[in-house]
Amino acid sequence: MSNTLKPEITGDRLVIGIASRALFDLSASHHVFETEGVEAYCRYQIEHEDDPLQPGVAFGLTRKLLALNDAGLDHPRVEVILLSRNSSDTGLRIFNSIRHHRLDITRAAFTRGESPFRYVPAFGIHLFLSANPDDVRTALEAGYAAATILPSHVGQNETAQLRIAFDGDAVLFSDEAERVFKEEGLEAFSSSELSAAKQPLPGGPFKNFLGMLHRIQSEYPPDASPIRTALVTARGAPAHERVIRTLRHWGIRIDESLFLAGMGKGPFLQAFGADIFFDDQQKHCESARLHVPTGHVPHGIANEIKHG
Repeated sequence: MSNTLKPEITGDRLVIGIASRALFDLSASHHVFETEGVEAYCRYQIEHEDDPLQPGVAFGLTRKLLALNDAGLDHPRVEVILLSRNSSDTGLRIFNSIRHHRLDITRAAFTRGESPFRYVPAFGIHLFLSANPDDVRTALEAGYAAATILPSHVGQNETAQLRIAFDGDAVLFSDEAERVFKEEGLEAFSSSELSAAKQPLPGGPFKNFLGMLHRIQSEYPPDASPIRTALVTARGAPAHERVIRTLRHWGIRIDESLFLAGMGKGPFLQAFGADIFFDDQQKHCESARLHVPTGHVPHGIANEIKHG
């Protein structure tokens, strides 16, 4: 998997692309699709197009992102765009649900079964959230921040502040250091990170997204920001120093940093009150989604397919 991150931050508006199954609970209609086929699914959606869909895993995140536009700035800072494999016919129920829930989403792409990724560059999207792992991998391979929203039944964080938590290696940073750990073990990893402590890590797929959040944060006093970010990493001392120096080198602020040295992340994410957590390792995601909404980032060595 390429580590080349092609897209750069452009403009001053954070643009999020979200799939319908990440935004709303489409489990009932998706079951019809999987058990009875496309035609039955289409009939089901049309028959129920006036029945509002219930919020999905990323609904709370979306609502808080859009609320940033009401946070006293002189012009909108966030746009959310619907990217859906539905047709416009079956997508009418989704737009009706958007109106019902009073979400300010006006742009959409309905692709009738094909991957909507090809519209990510055209819309200038910085982050793509989907329930389809193949679409997410395609976005990541092209250099865009993307995550698979995992099923979760945790409650939404009802506080007004938007809280986003990130893993470090292979998410905010490249998987350079994680490769050493996977291939040579903990002792080699610790030694390597200690000797490279003053060398900034290369950026990972979510560096630009964090940079956009930081740009919005910088327009507010630190104690009055509507956004709070956290780094939640399995790293511990002495591997902490390189991470701190990397963020300093980038000129990007992160509000909280948790160096857990291998402890489980779930209880800490719950204590932070994350509206979403992004991690590259499936095992961490499976644990985290029991506590907070979680997006799996299938990037880096932990997600490479082993042959032989």
